[in-house]
Amino acid sequence: MNEQTCVIFAAGEYYDDPIDVPDGAFVIAADGGLDHTHTLGVRADVVIGDFDSLHGARPADADRTITLPSEKDDPDLLSAMKVGWSRGCRTFHIYGALGGRIDHTISSIQLTALLAHHGGIGFLHGDGTIVTAIRDGALSFAAHDAAPGRMVSVFAHTDVARGVNEPGLKYELVDGTLTSDMVQGVSNEFRADVPAEINVHDGTLIVTFPAEAPMPRVTRYHGFGGDLGALDTDVSPLLVAGDHGM
Repeated sequence: MNEQTCVIFAAGEYYDDPIDVPDGAFVIAADGGLDHTHTLGVRADVVIGDFDSLHGARPADADRTITLPSEKDDPDLLSAMKVGWSRGCRTFHIYGALGGRIDHTISSIQLTALLAHHGGIGFLHGDGTIVTAIRDGALSFAAHDAAPGRMVSVFAHTDVARGVNEPGLKYELVDGTLTSDMVQGVSNEFRADVPAEINVHDGTLIVTFPAEAPMPRVTRYHGFGGDLGALDTDVSPLLVAGDHGM
């Protein structure tokens, strides 16, 4: 499948990892991520957010800026994903979404599962690690000079993930079943010069792997429908009017 790639710069932690913006990628700065694009010399195609985490000046180019209310239901990262999805992107590389506030990190991981649920894939980059999610499909890694002690971990995101296989890893799970309260898949490893795969036939997995590993080839076992929904630019209807009920 020929899918356009979207690169999103979020407002969270950045590390010394290299930043890769593929040629032709659609680039989005989410709120304070704009500060990082300026530092890196990257031009964003779209800037989106409520700009509560932006340290520099607000963007002046109205044609490529989407301003959101601060009291909204969708976090800025999800809004950025919706914009990328609407432009035809199904592969997302996201920087600045790991580390810092733990709730933001959990939210970012949840959003990779949302992408997987609709047939997309998101890769969160940070501190030498990549986090992604795969649903009813496979991540295939080419053989490489894997360093010992660099961990690959696999967790069930859905309540149950069936038909889980990990050929080529140090611990080769075969037709396994993982549940969302099991941690059996933590702390596995690639083997040097051995191709590896992580696949699941029914369910969603969260997968973490070393940033120096080759990016996996993604296989989906069936078609997926739906999308991420419309961009939400309204104040949350969940807010209680006036004095918030006090």
